Amino acid sequence: MAAVMTIQLNQLRFFAKHGLYAEELKTGNEFEVNLSVDHIPVENIITDISATVNYVKLYKLVKDRMQQPTALLETVAMEITEAIFAAFPAVKKTELSITKLHPPIASFTGSVGVKYCKEA
Repeated sequence: MAAVMTIQLNQLRFFAKHGLYAEELKTGNEFEVNLSVDHIPVENIITDISATVNYVKLYKLVKDRMQQPTALLETVAMEITEAIFAAFPAVKKTELSITKLHPPIASFTGSVGVKYCKEA
């Protein structure tokens, strides 16, 4: 069985304007993103950043996409995932969750979100 390296970005916080309702697009909301990316290392011991998935580049990709207002979190999650596969051909699997921390639902306590997993 091949070894698998997992790169994780946890509890990333963004202020963005995603949502179906005009008020959400106007006022924005806080979001939390968690990302897990699997790849099979081509070396026995990774000693250079070029032999792995650079988490700084992953973060920039997520950050840039989170700043584009979108009606559905499902769309955002799927587009981030596709961008990861395009930018990092070695990636074999992604797991991404996006949580809207303060959903505009009357008398609601908690958060809402989506989780998207995809294998290459």
